[in-house]
Amino acid sequence: MPQIFHRSFNTISKVTILGAVFIVAFLGWVLSVVARSPYVTNIGITRAQPVPFSHEHHVTGLGIDCRYCHTTVERSAYPGMPQTKICMNCHQQIWVGSDMLAPVRESYRTGKSIEWSRIHQLAEFVYFDHSVHVNKGVSCAVCHGPVDQMPLMWQHGTLLMEWCLECHREPERYLRPKEYVFDMTWTPDKIGRDQLELGRELLDQYHVQKLMHCSTCHR
Repeated sequence: MPQIFHRSFNTISKVTILGAVFIVAFLGWVLSVVARSPYVTNIGITRAQPVPFSHEHHVTGLGIDCRYCHTTVERSAYPGMPQTKICMNCHQQIWVGSDMLAPVRESYRTGKSIEWSRIHQLAEFVYFDHSVHVNKGVSCAVCHGPVDQMPLMWQHGTLLMEWCLECHREPERYLRPKEYVFDMTWTPDKIGRDQLELGRELLDQYHVQKLMHCSTCHR
């Protein structure tokens, strides 16, 4: 039987198959990069808010502790968005007639909550408990970044599972003494310690477990 295809087709077939493998691998890499990009994860993106609240001004400028506004962060899964009354504790006395604070005054007058645009949005199937992390020596800055330097709040981490697992695998890299959890400027150097050495001590002292099972976060 005469040969139908020229022998060069063998080479062409091999090159085509090899090329297809590289193309698929390249597309996989592109998808991986896109999935971790700010376009998908929203890292570093600020959102328009009814009131341009500045953490930089209130935390660094005025020295207000996180717990003054986020009142339930130490005892609840949810840190708590501040009630308008908390804002008005100060703003009944300062910036009383500011146009910028008109939504705050209106919320206080009517009792209707301010509709803030959410920054950190976890998937519905993910369970995260703020109180557990805070009470085990995990600082606000670990997840939320340098909040004290944010004129407007933005998302610091990807919130992807791999990002959470970095801490769950090696919590000693992130732990700090509980009394410094809400200190945004704290570093181990301030008490003359190495982070890993200190973290290993706190790991035992606070009975921190390296929880890696799916049911830890997916319930």
